[in-house]
Amino acid sequence: MPAIIVPAFGDPDVLTLADRPVREPGPGEVRVTVAAAAVNPTDLTTRSGAAAARYPDVELPIVPGMDGAGVVDAVGPGVDRLSVGDRVMVVVQPMRPDGGTYQSSLVLPAASAVTVPEGASLEEAATLSMNALTAVEALDLLDLPRGATLLVTGGAGWLATLAMPLAR
Repeated sequence: MPAIIVPAFGDPDVLTLADRPVREPGPGEVRVTVAAAAVNPTDLTTRSGAAAARYPDVELPIVPGMDGAGVVDAVGPGVDRLSVGDRVMVVVQPMRPDGGTYQSSLVLPAASAVTVPEGASLEEAATLSMNALTAVEALDLLDLPRGATLLVTGGAGWLATLAMPLAR
C-alpha cells in the first residue's frame, strides 16, 4: 500500500512515496483506510529530526502523521466498540512500528480511534483530535480561576474555535 515515509531526517524533500505491506489487526486493534491526514507542528519536528532525541530507539524509515480520519475496514479480536464501515478519527504516535497517518492503510489500537461526529467530513475530522487535545491541554496548563478573562487569538481557526467554548 502507498505510504509517505521519512527515510532520513531533513527538510520536506526527504518525504518519499514508498510501498508498505498491509497487515491484519491483532487483538484490540482496528485497521483503517485513511481518507485524510492532517499536518501539524509535531509532524514537522518528526520529519526534521528535531523530536528524535525523545525517541532514541526509533529506526528510520518512519511514516509521519499523528492525526487523521478514515473508515474501519477490519477489526481485531476483542474489539466491540468499533465495526467495519465506521467513520473514525485517529491519533497515533508516528514513531511506533506501524507508523503514522501518512499511509493509505493504518493498523492501530482501537482506543486510538473514535467515531466521527455526525455531519463532519473525514477531512474535517482529521483535524479535530489534535486541535481538541491542544485546546484542553493549553487551558489545563493556564489553570485560570473561574470567571477569569481569557483572550483567544485566531478565533476563526479550529484551535480557537474549540478553545473558546471549553474556556467558558
